[in-house]
Amino acid sequence: MLIGRVQTPSGEIVHVRADGERLVQIEDPYAAFAAGRRPVDVASAVDGEPLAASAPLVVVGIAQNGPAHESPVQAWLKSPRTVVASGQTVTLRRDAGQTVAEGEIAVVIGRDTTGLTEANAASYVLGFTAVNDLSSPDRMVFDPRNFEGKTGEGYTPLAVWIDTEAPLDTVTLTLSLDGEQVAVTDATALPMSIAQCLAYVARWTTLGPGDVIMTGAPHSQSPVQPGQRIDVTVGAVRLSTPTR
Repeated sequence: MLIGRVQTPSGEIVHVRADGERLVQIEDPYAAFAAGRRPVDVASAVDGEPLAASAPLVVVGIAQNGPAHESPVQAWLKSPRTVVASGQTVTLRRDAGQTVAEGEIAVVIGRDTTGLTEANAASYVLGFTAVNDLSSPDRMVFDPRNFEGKTGEGYTPLAVWIDTEAPLDTVTLTLSLDGEQVAVTDATALPMSIAQCLAYVARWTTLGPGDVIMTGAPHSQSPVQPGQRIDVTVGAVRLSTPTR
């Protein structure tokens, strides 16, 4: 199932599922997930402006999840105010050096993560979406906490759909620039698995419904220039970000 959010003409924000070209309004998918069932339809069809798939209170990045990295894997926080929906144009900073697109598998948490372990991690995941962790790596020489290099306006484009059926261990990921594919990979290429990432984060803090964990981009990053379009596909979900 593909689950998303739209803002209706009246201004109400509702959850929807994709039914071909139609948008079908559904109940709160997080309440349904906590109850152990699929969300039920509450209206046959609805119109609205697509929003980012989730409205996280917390966005966690996984650092050092790359091959042969000298440091152990750690987590860091990115401002949820940097989240924008697929299709929204992002202005790349001109004062921070080279901009890099990092296509990543984003985990959308389905319920309070108290009790989450590596063995049961899948039971806490509502699904997966695509995220572009836009970064200014030149700033990281002076800013090891990733504040300056990763919190530009709109620097966390998020797809409008959550894929609830993609497999935790093998969900696929591609990165393209201006329609040209530059990276094809999947979750098996992550040195630290998604379940391990989730267990690591849950050991130190509690996440809740709608929060997002970005799992790292060891094989899916590329320098970008203003004017390029960045596409990230995770499972059945595509994120498209024009830049200027």
